[in-house]
Amino acid sequence: MSEPVFIQTSDRYSMTCCVRMAIFAPQEVIWWVLTDAQGFSQWNSTVERIDGDIREGERLGLRVPGVERVFTPRVSQVQAPRRMVWSDGLRFVFRGVRRFELRPLDDGAIEFSMQERFSGLVFALLRKTMPDFQPIFEAYARDLCRESERVNERMASRSSRTA
Repeated sequence: MSEPVFIQTSDRYSMTCCVRMAIFAPQEVIWWVLTDAQGFSQWNSTVERIDGDIREGERLGLRVPGVERVFTPRVSQVQAPRRMVWSDGLRFVFRGVRRFELRPLDDGAIEFSMQERFSGLVFALLRKTMPDFQPIFEAYARDLCRESERVNERMASRSSRTA
């Protein structure tokens, strides 16, 4: 398994966090794992539960460990099996936009990237209270990689037994 690469940039009114990681599984398998709301908490250590369906236009109820609040992003864009966007908040006040992307690499792997941009006037006031996103994003990428490769191996094993 490769290691995730995390990058964070910020200015006074915004912060962007991004993680990238190569996953050795078919893009469709990764997409299936990434969009299966009911199975999410079984593989993702950064999510306790997702209520709702991960499809365009849906509002999700997202519970994360150690936080009382339920986050309610809207799945605002889906281009299966390549990219999707979740967004929440009010523009210019406090807004979070999370982008997921799957892109084929030359070595046969799929690059998973997840980027979140926080912005707004309230963000500028609260920025010092925000958590360190590096361990959270890296765990998310590792968990997705592990589960996607596990599912792919299980599917390949079943396929070879029926051939």
